[in-house]
Amino acid sequence: MIRLPLGDRGSVSAEFAVALPALLVVIALGVGALTAGSAHVRLQDAAADAARLVARGEPDRAASVVGSAVPGATAGIAGGAELVCVTASADVRVAVFTIPVSAKSCALEGGL
Repeated sequence: MIRLPLGDRGSVSAEFAVALPALLVVIALGVGALTAGSAHVRLQDAAADAARLVARGEPDRAASVVGSAVPGATAGIAGGAELVCVTASADVRVAVFTIPVSAKSCALEGGL
C-alpha cells in the first residue's frame, strides 16, 4: 500500500475549485460568440431579402422580414440613385452583456 504525504491531501479538489469557474467563463463566452454570430448571419439574410422587397416596391414588408429573422430587430431603408439599401440591426444579449449587431445589404432599384 502506498502512503501519500499528508501535505498533498485535497490538492486536486482545490485545483479543480480554482479551474472550474475559469472554464465556465470560457464556455459561456464561446456560446455567446456563437449566438452573436448566428444573429449576424440571420440579419444579413434578412437585410438582403428586405432590400430585394424594397427594390420591387414592397417597402412595408421589409420591417416584418427583418423582425421575424431576429426578435427585436429593426430595419432602416436608404435609397440612392440606383440602389436601395437596408440596414438591419439588433441588440443580442450575451449573459450580462448586450452586443449590438448589424448588417447592410443593397439591391438594384426596380427589382432587376
